[in-house]
Amino acid sequence: MDKKRVLSGMQPSGRLHLGNLIGALSNWVKLQESYNCFYFVADWHALTTGYNNPSAIKDSTIDLLVNFISAGLDPEKSTIFIQSMVPNHAELHILLSMITPVGWLERVPTYKEKIQEIQDKDINSYGFLGYPVLQTADIIIYRAHYVPVGVDQVPHLEISREISRRFNHLYKEVFPEPEALLTEFPKVLGVDGRKMSKSYDNAIYLSDSPVIVDNKIKTMMTDPARVKRKDPGNPEVCPAYQLHKFFSNSQELSEISEGCKIALIGCIDCKKILIKNVSDRLTPLWEKRSQLLQKEGLLMDIARVGSEKAQKFTAETMNLVKDAMGLSL
Repeated sequence: MDKKRVLSGMQPSGRLHLGNLIGALSNWVKLQESYNCFYFVADWHALTTGYNNPSAIKDSTIDLLVNFISAGLDPEKSTIFIQSMVPNHAELHILLSMITPVGWLERVPTYKEKIQEIQDKDINSYGFLGYPVLQTADIIIYRAHYVPVGVDQVPHLEISREISRRFNHLYKEVFPEPEALLTEFPKVLGVDGRKMSKSYDNAIYLSDSPVIVDNKIKTMMTDPARVKRKDPGNPEVCPAYQLHKFFSNSQELSEISEGCKIALIGCIDCKKILIKNVSDRLTPLWEKRSQLLQKEGLLMDIARVGSEKAQKFTAETMNLVKDAMGLSL
């Protein structure tokens, strides 16, 4: 029996950090063992806010491919491709835009929020408003059964379900309604205690050298109540301890937690353990990154092969779409 299909992608809008690894990439690697997975670099989506500097998207695309493979995505198990190398996405986007009410787009939760938040760029464009239509095309052109999302992202998937339902109702049943594959997207804290984010300049990047990672962890916030070494602390409010939950084993977690509460372990000692465990986890990724950065041709070959495979699959979908709409010649 064919495996269920999973679709997910990332925008090439900057360097990836530990939050991206913990929240998404590690999960993608697991999913490829059980599903027919399609993972892509969403370079067209990056244009919605980065249209004024498209040349930066190319460099970020290469870096994203490097991180995909370094984190464990296997081109033999997953279809890894670049959105713009699969033109059928654009064709379906155009057809879906003809049937999608503007009101649906204007009520997308993040639309008005980002219009207000992003003040340094003019994003009052059709591309930004129509982002969910292209996103829907990305998903349903693979007749994807699942999209891995966190609970807070489920409302964003609903418009894709609505558009697919509308198409099926107007024409013929072509698309399964994509379902949320609920996964835990933990809030990973940055070095300053806020959510790890490029915009906060508080991230530990996958492209950081071991020395930079060590220095960032050394300066990371801990429990502000621990002013002196002898002061007891609360590990649950300590950003460093939150990273321990992802990189340290259960015995270490227990010892660090109890040691913090009774001041048996100091923040410096706590961070030394964290540095070692983060380094152990990232060393294979760093080594793979180093190798791949010397082989840009290999990366593009992987992307081309994956994109050709994706184009072939999506061509089958487009034949079904045109037949349903009565557009087949």
